[in-house]
Amino acid sequence: MENAHIENARAAHVDVQNRSLAIYLPSEKTRVNRIGIDIGGSLAKCVYFKDQALRFASVETEKLDSFLDILKPLVCDGCTKLFATGGGAFKYNEHVVNELKVASCSRIDEIEALIIGATFLMTQVPQEVFVWDNSVPERDPMVPIELPVGVADSYPYMLVNIGSGVGFIRVDGPDKFERIGGTALGGGTLWGLLSLLTPAKNFDEMLQMANEGNHHNLDMLVGDIYGSGYPRMGLSATTTASFFAKAFKQGGETQFAPSDISRSLLIAISYNIAQLAYLHAHYHNIERIYFAGSYIRGHSQTIETISNGIKYWSKGEKTAFFFRHEGYLGAVGAFLSHPSKSVSHS
Repeated sequence: MENAHIENARAAHVDVQNRSLAIYLPSEKTRVNRIGIDIGGSLAKCVYFKDQALRFASVETEKLDSFLDILKPLVCDGCTKLFATGGGAFKYNEHVVNELKVASCSRIDEIEALIIGATFLMTQVPQEVFVWDNSVPERDPMVPIELPVGVADSYPYMLVNIGSGVGFIRVDGPDKFERIGGTALGGGTLWGLLSLLTPAKNFDEMLQMANEGNHHNLDMLVGDIYGSGYPRMGLSATTTASFFAKAFKQGGETQFAPSDISRSLLIAISYNIAQLAYLHAHYHNIERIYFAGSYIRGHSQTIETISNGIKYWSKGEKTAFFFRHEGYLGAVGAFLSHPSKSVSHS
């Protein structure tokens, strides 16, 4: 790989306490004239090297020109190499090349870029991977984990990439992987429905609404049906029996708070993703399940919901693992890719 000195930068560190995304590489002194971008259906992401750090930025894909404005000051005429992945790498290739005034843009297969990015982050960046554990009140529930010694010990694993849609990828090695399933009920679904149902102007505003909401006002719980739990079936009184069912019971006459709607839909889609992830992992006999994608956004309610879903359906036998740079795996993979990895698209 052309930038092996970066790929093997085990001295990297991140500012975990302040949630900084920058990955500092103190041993790297030279300028790295390349940019990795990942243009998805909802978000455009980029990774670039500046001031001894890998730095990250994202903009909604519909504001692509604003995204390119971020990149223009980083482009050095005649020497900057651009590596792109995601559907937009093909859809907007000509526009990107013309606006940035680069000779060409090497396009990287989307899944391949995800795996390259995941491998780098898992093996080279300390405290990158974490699990959710809020059992100790005074401790950050995003608990970093140490991965097994040796990359081979981590295989096989399943990568659940949650963007506009969701892809389930089985990974058996750095160059051996396959997409084993997917669902169209993903981040694009959540954002689309909440755009119709709430006044939220962007995804982050919707997440803030969800933080303030109470899904019990909309969702029918087991306790609403039985008056208590259903212990024989292992169902507590607070287990959701049906999402949004209370809206139906009240005949649409009651105006529900946008925050409650946001919370309920976020939980519904997150639980559905977790359940499908567990079923795929169970069917393919995979123990380790990693979740990534811009849908997560470091949002505690999303992470907790997915984590609880995996624990519930696996009866505690499986654990959900997350990345601190969850939305940038593809962009990191593109950044680290060699030109020989480029693909055509017809």
